[in-house]
Amino acid sequence: MKFSLNTTIIKPENNENINSAIILLHGYGGDGKDISMLTLNWKRFLKNTIFLCPDAHELCKINPSGYQWFDLSIEDREYILNESKKAESKLIKYIEEIKLEYKLKNSNICLSGFSQGCMMSINVGLTSNESFNSIVGFSGKIIDKDDLSSRIKTKTNILMIHGELDPIVPPNHLLDSKDFFIRHKINVETLMIKNCDHHIPIEASSAALNFIKKNLINS
Repeated sequence: MKFSLNTTIIKPENNENINSAIILLHGYGGDGKDISMLTLNWKRFLKNTIFLCPDAHELCKINPSGYQWFDLSIEDREYILNESKKAESKLIKYIEEIKLEYKLKNSNICLSGFSQGCMMSINVGLTSNESFNSIVGFSGKIIDKDDLSSRIKTKTNILMIHGELDPIVPPNHLLDSKDFFIRHKINVETLMIKNCDHHIPIEASSAALNFIKKNLINS
C-alpha cells in the first residue's frame, strides 16, 4: 500500500509478525529519514514492531530540503493553530492507513516526535476517539493549551524529555506541559537532561525505549 505521506519504513527483522507500530514524527525542517535513526537501537528490543517515519506534507519554508508539519514563519497564534489542525487531519488519515495495512488498533501504536513532531504527537494522541498505546515527546511543547484543553478525548500515557540547555524550545515548556497533563489527569513522566540542547542524546533514546517497552508489554 502507498501511504498518503512519503514514509521511511523499518520492518521487523527475520519477517517477525507485526503486532505494534511506532510512528516517529520529525521536527521542523527535518524528514522521516532523519528521525528514523532512533530505530537503529530500538528495533533490537522491539522485535515485533514496525517503525514508520513519514515526511510532513509541506516543504519547509525556511529549509526547502526538509519538511514542516505547520508553518512557523508567521508568528500569529490563530494562523499557527489553524495550520497545525490541517496537519492533524493529514496525520489522522495517515494513521488510519497504517491501522488498515497492518491490522492494528490505536492501542498497538505509539506516537513519538521531536520538537514540532512532538507537538503534533500530543495533539493527535490526546484528541483521538481511542487512546493510543503511548506518546513520547522529545524537545517539544503543547501548541495551544486552551485549544487542546477543549478537545481532549483520551488519557494516553505520556513521556516528555527535554534538554536543560535547549535554545529552540526553552526547557520551561517541559514543566508547563507536565502541569497541564497533571491537571487533566493524564499520566505523564518527564526527564530533563543536563548539558543537553535541542537534540536527542543516547540518554533520551534509552529512556524512551524503556517507556515504550513497558507500555507495549502492558497493553
